Amino acid sequence: MTTSRAPGHRERKKQQTREALSWAALRLAVERGLGDVLVEDIAAEAGVSPRTFNNYFSSKAEAIVWRQLDRLHRVTDLLRERPPAEPLWEAVTHAATTTFDHGESLPDQQWTTGVRLMLGESELQAELIRGGAAVEREVAAVIAERTGTDAGRDLYPLLAAAAIGAAIRSATEQWLRTDPPVPLPTLLRDALDALAAGLPAPE
Repeated sequence: MTTSRAPGHRERKKQQTREALSWAALRLAVERGLGDVLVEDIAAEAGVSPRTFNNYFSSKAEAIVWRQLDRLHRVTDLLRERPPAEPLWEAVTHAATTTFDHGESLPDQQWTTGVRLMLGESELQAELIRGGAAVEREVAAVIAERTGTDAGRDLYPLLAAAAIGAAIRSATEQWLRTDPPVPLPTLLRDALDALAAGLPAPE
């Protein structure tokens, strides 16, 4: 099992700055609309300079979707740390449900609003697809290591990583629609269990 090294003070500070900029971009986009938000506005809201913003993000879309992509990176990190002998789909399910467990049916309203915004704006969708593809490559590499395959040559790790990404997206979209609310980890577990079972047709 690989154990992640605890981040140092400088890394934690950078993470905090990214979080502040991402939240600022999200708040302003929700309040004003994405097209009416400037980088200068986001920087001022977060209490930093536009130059600092540009040191962390290349666009306001990248800043907004960063939190969701950060969660996906955490899924990858947790999967990497699972015991090597644990069955793959059990490890994947643990990593995904742990990352998206908010402790209640409805998480922080800002995060919910941000997810809805990301699913509704083509510019943010494009950024999610771009960033998500990079995460899927990381997941494929971890799966290849766990299964003794080659992510550069074998189909399985690439296909499994893409399926995991699709399961997370599908569960998230369903979670936003359910009434009464269903906890996101429950929907994620259902989606991943279905994949592990070969995605049989519903009876």
